[in-house]
Amino acid sequence: MAMQDTRTDKTPQELGFAMPAEWERHEATWLGWPHNATDWPDKLDTIRWVYGEMVRKISPGEIARILVRNQAEEKLARSYLTRSGADLKNVQFILHPTNRGWMRDSGPIFVRKRQDGEGARGEGRGEELPPLAPRPPTLGTGPSALSNTAIVHFHFNAWAKYDDWQQDRTVPDMAAAFLGKRLFQAQCRGRDFVLEGGGIDVNGQGALLTTEECYLDAEVQVRNPGLGRGEIEETLKQCLGGTKVLWLAAGPAGDDTHGHIDDVCRFVNRNTVVLIRETNAKDINYRPLAENWERIRELRLQDGSKPEVVPLPMPAPLYFDGCRLPASYANFYISNAAVLVPTFNDPSDRVALGTLGDLFKDRPVVGIHAVDLVLGLGALHCLTQQQPAE
Repeated sequence: MAMQDTRTDKTPQELGFAMPAEWERHEATWLGWPHNATDWPDKLDTIRWVYGEMVRKISPGEIARILVRNQAEEKLARSYLTRSGADLKNVQFILHPTNRGWMRDSGPIFVRKRQDGEGARGEGRGEELPPLAPRPPTLGTGPSALSNTAIVHFHFNAWAKYDDWQQDRTVPDMAAAFLGKRLFQAQCRGRDFVLEGGGIDVNGQGALLTTEECYLDAEVQVRNPGLGRGEIEETLKQCLGGTKVLWLAAGPAGDDTHGHIDDVCRFVNRNTVVLIRETNAKDINYRPLAENWERIRELRLQDGSKPEVVPLPMPAPLYFDGCRLPASYANFYISNAAVLVPTFNDPSDRVALGTLGDLFKDRPVVGIHAVDLVLGLGALHCLTQQQPAE
């Protein structure tokens, strides 16, 4: 297994880098302006307004870095964001072609160098997170030896399902050049290692959550053919600075990614997770989600302790054109200024918002209408990718 940049044969873990938890302070959130109409049939205009609401909530606390394909698309995006009330002073547009806009999976995954004795910053203990002013672009400056953050390129291939991923795969390379960051190439057995950001979740202390359905299935949407559990675990540890990989079973029905963890289980602080639960025994999700609850009782964090587990409800089933949609409250995004939670015009909305509101005391928990958004088979977390502060 190797995972290198152009200047060293050492891995991020060996160099002291690790992926921070999502609640730690961000410099920016990366987004891709929606343009692929096949993701949201007959709903693309509606989705632009959803983006407007997302940016309006994110931009008071950090930069919103938005990929647009051309200047005409930037002009269109500015119009929607302005009318949505977003603060454009904290929005930075980046011209770069994409196939889709799912930045969680195709965007840059950041790691940060840990200092001795450093704990997680901004982890739900009431720490105030002031807005960060936009920085000018640094395109072409080359990797900075002074930077504490770097990017890992995991070689996106459209969830091993679609053929149009070539432009999306270039986003991490572009981001590294744009920001002047060191870029690591994820490899195992001398070939590119494939992973999506939605397939993992970390507590910033060494524990990493994922699912067997997503990365160990040998027949459906196989990301890394021929690699076993041990090789995948070691690659994840070397790439992301982790020490313990926790495997749950599977995700909800309708998940286009075949089991991304961000629809299932999420860390909300270093030793607590929320885990979705289906209470209707007749629902197709009941049995696989119950298995996750059985498994998590046996899992241990990086320090050997049991995680505290808080249940999140499931909304009533949503369908489009006869197909079950992967609506899940676990697909929330933790920004500096607010926790954005997908809502589905469902009685369980208030339960999910209340549960997360009790867990995040240092920033407001707000709902974002996601009934139209989930037609694209993803929600808020799928569209966002955090860039940690230095």
